[in-house]
Amino acid sequence: MALAHSLFEGSFSVDASKKFIPFDPTIHRAIDRPSSMFIHVHPFLIETSDGLVLCDTGLGLTDLDGELLLHKNIKKLGYETKDVKYVLMSHLHKDHAGGMVSFEEGAGRIAFPDAEYMVQRGEWEDAYSGINKSYRTEIFDVVQRSGNLHLIEGDGIINKEIRYNLSGGHTQYHQTFHIETGEKNYFFGGDVLPKPEEIFQNYSAKYDFDGRRSRELRKDYWNEGAPNDWIYLFYHSKTIAIGIPELQNDGRYTIINIK
Repeated sequence: MALAHSLFEGSFSVDASKKFIPFDPTIHRAIDRPSSMFIHVHPFLIETSDGLVLCDTGLGLTDLDGELLLHKNIKKLGYETKDVKYVLMSHLHKDHAGGMVSFEEGAGRIAFPDAEYMVQRGEWEDAYSGINKSYRTEIFDVVQRSGNLHLIEGDGIINKEIRYNLSGGHTQYHQTFHIETGEKNYFFGGDVLPKPEEIFQNYSAKYDFDGRRSRELRKDYWNEGAPNDWIYLFYHSKTIAIGIPELQNDGRYTIINIK
């Protein structure tokens, strides 16, 4: 049976500087972090018949020994990093792209040398523009040299189990993914649908390239996915990281956590 896993990297506060500062509610107080957003970071790992699929790569944090937390979390699940065959990038902001590479003693290396990195061409070009603090170009330099980068455009199919759609919304060239494997349809909406609460809240976010489009897409993803048993992967959720729709007595759907 196909399985999906959250590779939880931690909880953080983010202010106007766009720095991600670790936040532990048992130690820290939100009142001491004014004008900050508080988010979790959940890269996802999915088993498919062609190998493991990684959906976004987190901040690229390391433990005290210098090992990527992403690698460590994958090994805790009983896998090896060489088992990752596809790295699917919704977009390239630093909280999603940091684990694309690892830096040891100042030298950057591709984090998943046996994987194909799937990135929208327009997003790649925008990331190199240098006008946005949310991108770390030193990461992209390593990926560029690796030979693992595959630039894709628009909508398409990677293999019999993975398809991608250019969504826009959060960034101009943001993309979403369906991983259909083991009779399950996993939907990764990246930062267009990063939290389950946003399904039921009708607002446009200021941090989006096109907040109105993101808002409309969230409606579309729910209206299509809820009656068709999509499994939703929520990258920034504080509550439900992997959720499925559940029909209520009043005929509406809610979202519940997969245990």
